[in-house]
Amino acid sequence: MSENPLCRVCGGTLREFIDFGRQPLSNRFVTPETLPKETFFRLATGICESCTMVQLMEEVPREEMFNEDYPYVSAGSKVMREHFSAIARRFLETELTGDDPFIVELGSNDGTMLKTIAEAGVRQLGVDPSDGVAQMARDQGVSSLTAFFEKSTAEEVLAAHGHANVIFAANTLCHIPYLDSVFQGIKLLLADDGVFVFEDPYFAEVLRRNSFDQIYDEHYYYFTARSVRELAARYGLELVDVERLPVHGGEVRYTLAHAGARTPSPEIDRLVAEEDELGVASRGTLDAFATRVMTVRDDLVRLLGELRDEGRRVVAYGATAKSATVANYCGIGPDLIEFVCDTTPAKQGRLTPGSHIPVRPVEEFHASYPDYALLFAWNHAEEIMAKEQGFRESGGKWILYIPDVGVH
Repeated sequence: MSENPLCRVCGGTLREFIDFGRQPLSNRFVTPETLPKETFFRLATGICESCTMVQLMEEVPREEMFNEDYPYVSAGSKVMREHFSAIARRFLETELTGDDPFIVELGSNDGTMLKTIAEAGVRQLGVDPSDGVAQMARDQGVSSLTAFFEKSTAEEVLAAHGHANVIFAANTLCHIPYLDSVFQGIKLLLADDGVFVFEDPYFAEVLRRNSFDQIYDEHYYYFTARSVRELAARYGLELVDVERLPVHGGEVRYTLAHAGARTPSPEIDRLVAEEDELGVASRGTLDAFATRVMTVRDDLVRLLGELRDEGRRVVAYGATAKSATVANYCGIGPDLIEFVCDTTPAKQGRLTPGSHIPVRPVEEFHASYPDYALLFAWNHAEEIMAKEQGFRESGGKWILYIPDVGVH
């Protein structure tokens, strides 16, 4: 174990509690030609003993992860399309009601959320470093700036468009190690009575569900209500509301405002109390989590090995970013999984990062159903299982590994 770095938020001491070993970039799907250039890093997570922010011990350069080839698109899931449409409508009803309101989305991806805002005739701007998905947003009539959001970006946006009534980020803030510049930019750009709303995977839910695959290179921070409240206060902002969300395996939507501008919701104290009861920052809780993760690894490898030895066909479903953690930590490769099916064209015909399992269209899953399907996209289990009734009717069985390994 290498010497611990300092907390990126407060400079406090980080205590490492889990190490997933050598990992690839989770969204860098490779070809036989690009295999020699594949990049690896050590994936380990620690907690700050001062501000309780959970974070990766090593940072992967942002340009390595987010570029024009970035393959994830928000519109890929019906559940997420409906989720973003609902929050857009809420903003239109509650926050974007004044004279010529303006909303900025950080990490706007393909514009799925802002499309609803644009169609309502409200000024909007998406900021995303991946030009491929930003262009998809522009094609839908969404204003998009290809850039990493930081203080200098905020200055440019402010000069061109004025203050933002709403700044929104979904599954984005946790990706950004350099929060200092980001929060300086938010503080600058946000209108006096505006709100910064962001939603990300909830670390307490990661512990509850044992959803260890939420830990991968793109998720640098793992937020709790307590750590976000501490974070906001450092920049003259205040946590004023929290809302639990079912998407992506359990998230929290945090609402921040300028300090003193709004009355904080009592839900914040309730959620902090829940976190304290769970012991999200305690050594015992975190060590127990690491032990449960090792058990899942051993059980999953044992099950897949037994199925292979019995001559059973096993295919994985969903070439997700988080599946890179599972496959590489557990040592799961083409010897155990025939292929991974996925609906994303940019991933098809490539190999999964590090584990090098072929990625094929879902049509190949339908063409010849396997005996078992390992559900990497477990956070969309209900949606996928409802769509894949034919697999179940053919006698196929799903393998899940969150919170533990089981056949369903």
